[in-house]
Order: sequence, then structure tokens, then C-alpha cells
Amino acid sequence: MAAVIPETPDSNRFTPHRNDDPEAARRVRKLIDSPSYVQADQDAEFLQRPEMCGLRLQLDYWKAEALLKAHAVDHTIVVYGSTRITGQAAQQAVDDRGDERLCDASSTAARVASNRSYYAIARALGEIVGRARATATLPKLTVVTGGGPGIMEAANRGAFESGDASVGLNITLPHVQYPNPYITPELCLRFHYFAIRKLHLLERAMAAVFFPGGFGTCDELFEVLTLLQTGKIRPLPVVLVGEAFWRKAVNFDFLLQEGLVSAADLTLFSFAESAAQTWETVNRWYESARYASALATPSSQSSPVAC
Repeated sequence: MAAVIPETPDSNRFTPHRNDDPEAARRVRKLIDSPSYVQADQDAEFLQRPEMCGLRLQLDYWKAEALLKAHAVDHTIVVYGSTRITGQAAQQAVDDRGDERLCDASSTAARVASNRSYYAIARALGEIVGRARATATLPKLTVVTGGGPGIMEAANRGAFESGDASVGLNITLPHVQYPNPYITPELCLRFHYFAIRKLHLLERAMAAVFFPGGFGTCDELFEVLTLLQTGKIRPLPVVLVGEAFWRKAVNFDFLLQEGLVSAADLTLFSFAESAAQTWETVNRWYESARYASALATPSSQSSPVAC
């Protein structure tokens, strides 16, 4: 007679397969406690193996997709920007060599402090979007950010203060980055893969707004512009907040003069200086003839991102 296998590993209901073998129950217990006996979809160690990367990518995508659909997050405005621009007084920046470059550190701290106005603009934008209602050309939008501090916090905070929901798509980093406290709890997600996070940032996007930022923000900006340039996503307004900053950070005119981009490429984005101007730019884009080209996207492409 075969042994009766318990329904759960914690069960003590063992029936030895032979009455003359008092060790049978112990051996069955050992089998059930073996790592090999853990069901594959419940085996965390197995799921972390390198060859399971494809499956983890799918899980990263589908959990967020299911939650966003369940909460009817259909149309979004994505706000990008630095984690280092906060609404509080900047602490003095000191590099790895301590105070050897205290003068330079003080200058950097002063620049960070001067950029605090962008936090206020992002916060105001979040509130404007949160209070805005659908129009004939633009549906109701939900604020989406990367879920972290700085500019992301500011946009989520504005939406929170308006009483509207907002989304935060945080990511696991070598250093801990906690989600900011203004994200709707049911819409606070965490990703392992930057690629999947970026996909979800854009998948429902009706507009992308870029505040000053560092490598991460610039990476996201150039990815969005490349996707638009190559037609991989449907047209949408891209607004760069702070023209002086962006023209200094990226010499767009030089790229044009060198023949590396076209004049048409430089129409893929526009500049704004305030929350009201940013929102007006988004609305004006959808009221213009450009909206017709957005609607001309093939019906098989239901989202901005062409997978």
C-alpha cells in the first residue's frame, strides 16, 4: 500500500507504506521537507535562479498590469525628475573626500537649494491634474511617477492634496529607496527591472513631463524621444520644465547643426516654466491637429507602447 501523502507539509498524518517499517513516517516527513518537494510557483529560491529571468520579467509586468486595470487607471500623465530636488532646505553636499572640496560642495548645495522651486511647480502640477476633469479632447488623467522622493514626491503630493488618486512605480535599488508617502496605497508598486517599470510608466501615458534631473531623468527623456522619433509609441506631448536648465543640460541646437537630429525631431517636445503653462501645453496639444495623428494609430495598438 502506498503512503498517504499529507495535504500540507505541516500535517503529521502519515501512514507507513508497510506496517513492519516504523521509519516510513520519518522518511516521508524528510521527503516533504526537502527543497525539491516545494511546488515550483511557491519556491522563491528556484524563481531567483538566472534561467528564470524570463518568468520574473513576466511577473514584474503582470502584477502591475492587473492592479492598474483593477483600479481603472486608463489614462495617465507621467512626471519625471530628480530625487534630489526636495521641498526642504538642502543639506550641505559633501563628496567622498570629505571637506577637501568644501567650497565646491557648498556651491553644489546652493544650486540644489535654488532648484527647490521645481518641487513647488511639480506639486502644483499634481494638484491641477488631480482636480482637472475630462474634456472633449482629453480624458481624465491620473498622475504617475517613479514613486520615489524629490520631484516624484512633489507630483504625487499635489494629486494627494487634491483628493485624487496617484500612482507610484518604485524600484528595488542597491540602496533603499522608500516610496513617498503621497501615493495611493493600492497603487504603490515596486519593480525589479527598470525595463518593465519604464514600460508601465508609458503604457497608459497621454503626456510626459520632465523636470530637471540627473542620469536617470535624462535616460528616461531620451528613451521617450527615441520612441517617438522612431514611431514605436503613438504621439503624445512631451514637456520639459525649465528651459534654461534643459538647454544647458542638452545642447539640442548643436545636435541639429551636426545633422544628428532633424528639425522635426526638435518639435517632439516643448518647454514650460510653470505648472499652469505645463498643463496648458498638454491641453493645447490635444486640441491641435496633432491629436488627429494620435488617433490615427492602428487600432491594434491599444496603448502608447508597441509591444
